[in-house]
Amino acid sequence: MAQAGVFLEHDQFNCSICLDVLKDPVTIPCGHSYCKGCIKGYWDQDDYLGIYGCPQCRQSFAPRPVLGRNTMLADVVEKLKKTGLHAGPTTPSDPTQAEPGDVECDVCSGTKNKAFKSCLVCLASYCETHLQPHYESPAFQKHKLVSPSKKIQEQICSRHDKLLEVFCRTDQQCICYLCLTDEHKGHDTVLATAEMNEKKNALAEMQRISQQRIQEREKELADLRQATQILTLSAQTALEESERIFTELVCSIERRRTEVKELIRGQERAAVSQAEALLQQLEQEITELKKRHGELGELSQTEDHIAFLQNCRSLCAQPVPVDLPNITSDPNFGSMMTALTEFQALLEDVCQGGFVNISEKVNHVTIIQSTRPNESEANAASAPVLGQPVQTPFTISVPTISVFPFSSFGSRSAGPRQRMPPRRRRR
Repeated sequence: MAQAGVFLEHDQFNCSICLDVLKDPVTIPCGHSYCKGCIKGYWDQDDYLGIYGCPQCRQSFAPRPVLGRNTMLADVVEKLKKTGLHAGPTTPSDPTQAEPGDVECDVCSGTKNKAFKSCLVCLASYCETHLQPHYESPAFQKHKLVSPSKKIQEQICSRHDKLLEVFCRTDQQCICYLCLTDEHKGHDTVLATAEMNEKKNALAEMQRISQQRIQEREKELADLRQATQILTLSAQTALEESERIFTELVCSIERRRTEVKELIRGQERAAVSQAEALLQQLEQEITELKKRHGELGELSQTEDHIAFLQNCRSLCAQPVPVDLPNITSDPNFGSMMTALTEFQALLEDVCQGGFVNISEKVNHVTIIQSTRPNESEANAASAPVLGQPVQTPFTISVPTISVFPFSSFGSRSAGPRQRMPPRRRRR
């Protein structure tokens, strides 16, 4: 339909209920079309009244109309969905016509065209058509054309209404030729074009220095990132190594604890076993002595002189006593506990000394090493530009970057361990 020159508005194919493009369109008796689902839902709300109206023209119907699909409208909507709905004929915009934000031609009347050049002599801006006299007429050959500018009036001296063509270095401002005869008389002045060329050369040198500084900073940034990555990897390695070493130390202490425990228990079992054997002998001897003591008492009470004399010989013979070893008056593990306390103090001293050594090594790990800038670099940074002292941009004094921060941590050749002074023995 677009090819036939028929342009339709988008709203013509919108359902007035859902405000969207018609879906499965139906036409009711008044001639208005809706989505089948939308009008069906709209009428379902009034079903209890038995009167059904059109949402647009408010015409009522009774009974409820039968909804039939509008095949022609459905085909049109389907085709327009594929080709796109046109809001109407559009004319291509003129590329030479000035738009908001463009510099307009000062000669054009009515619709303004874009300015192609601005003339510093005429103090006006011209489009390509009205600029032709500046190219064709000898009277305009000496006029200076520049890129179109909205600030062309700012290039006029506000006092003498003349073009600003001179630069006063004393007052650092642009002036006209008439200004040289009064308030700027005797000042250091040059042509504005000469000053611009000189400052452009200085700006080029500043750009070169800036580019060089950017490259240096980018290299320092890359070095810093590399050092940070190396530090992270080295720290992870140091954590894993310290975890392994301390795990081994804990396992070694656990083994020694088990060994000391077994040593104490073994010594206890051996001493108790030896004592129990001697206890058994002593108990047996005491039993025999008590038995003999009873027999002696019975013998001393007998009145039969013959029986007394017969038994007296055997009972009066002294039994052989058991050979007893020396018994410790206060057997305990006191000396062992003293040795264990000394071992604890020694181990704590070693751990403390090792921790101090490790702490010093860890504190030495750093990426940034503070340094002061060289005097020559400071003087070069503050060098004058354009013949005048100019403040240099703020720069960061980059310190020295350490590339392998954790290289000495955990090294066996890092030097002798520092020992803490021995602790006093606990009593």
